[in-house]
Amino acid sequence: MSRYQTSGLFVLLAALWGSSFVATRAALPYVPPVLLAALRFDIAGVLMLGYAIISTDQWRPTSRAGWMEVAIGGVLFVAAHHALLFIGQQYVTSAVASVIISLDPVLAAVFSGYLLADERVTWMEAVGIAFGMFGTMLIANPSTRALTDADARGVVFVFLAAAAFALGAVLTKRYRTAIPVQSMQAWMMLVGAVVLHGTSVGLPGESLVSVVWSPVAIAALGYLSVIAAGVGYLIYFTLLDRIGPVQINLIGYVAPIFAAVNGWLLLGEPITMPIVLGFVVITTGFAITKYDQISEEIKSP
Repeated sequence: MSRYQTSGLFVLLAALWGSSFVATRAALPYVPPVLLAALRFDIAGVLMLGYAIISTDQWRPTSRAGWMEVAIGGVLFVAAHHALLFIGQQYVTSAVASVIISLDPVLAAVFSGYLLADERVTWMEAVGIAFGMFGTMLIANPSTRALTDADARGVVFVFLAAAAFALGAVLTKRYRTAIPVQSMQAWMMLVGAVVLHGTSVGLPGESLVSVVWSPVAIAALGYLSVIAAGVGYLIYFTLLDRIGPVQINLIGYVAPIFAAVNGWLLLGEPITMPIVLGFVVITTGFAITKYDQISEEIKSP
């Protein structure tokens, strides 16, 4: 895979996951949040398993190491991340939650430093990550009062959600086996969906009876399942193998750009000056993080 293909897939993934915020907002009035996540991965997991059976010669893990890899991803990537995030957002605003989630690349860098010998963060990358965090905060634009008034329970839950995703990326990289990406992804989704359903059963108001199957809910669930989860995670794990957990988790800084643009186009949400400034800061952070690659590209004929 060339660096142009890698860059293209990175931007595409940011667009798919950024757009999923709009789909999620559209679906939540009709489907309880944790149940929405569970149904999302039910559908995505079944579809991806069918794709794996057709396209690979190993549609399921055949070793203990392979099942461990699937279990790690299913519990951390799919179940823990989404369950903790949705539970936490009951106690804090979306703006506060997005600031906490933006710690994901930082947490991935910390975990990588301890668990992956070949994933040490350079000082340039550290500066770039810091710029990205600041830009994300500008886009989220939480007030000082909102941050100080945030319920400690929500802060803890959302922080653990970011940590679960970052740790999942690092451990998946560390314990990566030869199982094809689509097979690994399918079983991670199915394992995660089972855990999410178990979590949903224990929460008030989380039942299929409460779901309103409106055209908007069906369309949003279809996008979240097939496009954002199915195609999105396939790209994510491909890039995880290619560029590592620290670099791929920088997706958390680019996705808000597409979320803001799509929110403006589809939901009429305004793009304010802090959002524009945040985009500029994020772009600067990426330029710092990717300084060596950009310099090499400019010098090449």
